[in-house]
Amino acid sequence: MTDDLKSAILLTGDVFIEGARLISSLNFQVVAGGWTCLLGGSGTGKSTLLRLIANLPVHAKLNGSLTSPLGLNLRRDVAYMAQADLLLPWATVSENVTLGSRLRGERVDQERLNDTLDRVGLYTLRGKKPRELSGGQRQRAALARTLMEDRHLVLLDEPFSALDAQTREEMQNLSVELLEHRSVLIVTHDPLEAARLGNQLYILTAAGAKLVTAPSGPPPRSTSDISTLECQAGLLDSLKGLA
Repeated sequence: MTDDLKSAILLTGDVFIEGARLISSLNFQVVAGGWTCLLGGSGTGKSTLLRLIANLPVHAKLNGSLTSPLGLNLRRDVAYMAQADLLLPWATVSENVTLGSRLRGERVDQERLNDTLDRVGLYTLRGKKPRELSGGQRQRAALARTLMEDRHLVLLDEPFSALDAQTREEMQNLSVELLEHRSVLIVTHDPLEAARLGNQLYILTAAGAKLVTAPSGPPPRSTSDISTLECQAGLLDSLKGLA
């Protein structure tokens, strides 16, 4: 860990599912105020780690420690965005974006809602239902819902994988802009996405989380930058070696 990469979350130990060890010897951190990317093969436990950190229901147990040097409350200071947009089909964009507040019985901050919808380019579509939106617009609504929660730690579980390449890059750029100063952990299968977005990169295996050197420069990095492409190639080679 370098001086400019402080930890928002530290996770160490072993992860078990129904008594069987899934991951051993974890030593994993989520960088404070930046993006941490977690890659790995299918079934290695990436989403499981995300759900453990988010305190969501999961058939796994951590035999170790999960701490926050920043003093974050993992029951209160975490926002979670899944791969599927999980929009309620009968609700409008505005109603979906404010779902958290409404479920908690809180008054919706209309001014903040309008500002958030404007920032993600959905203000004029605020009264539309999900079926009236494109895939990219639905993901923007899911991102807006995450932003409305206004949490310091943001967990993203392959949120852009279902999008076409152009829309995926647009959503990556928008997310970096709107989640500035947040501590973001993103699970991804895409080496290019990790090379573009990560301040810190890990590859997860049954033996733990291996730290990989990220490209220089701040995210989002250009897809044509040589250091981004070299990092992508190195990550891809590492993932192939796990197959």
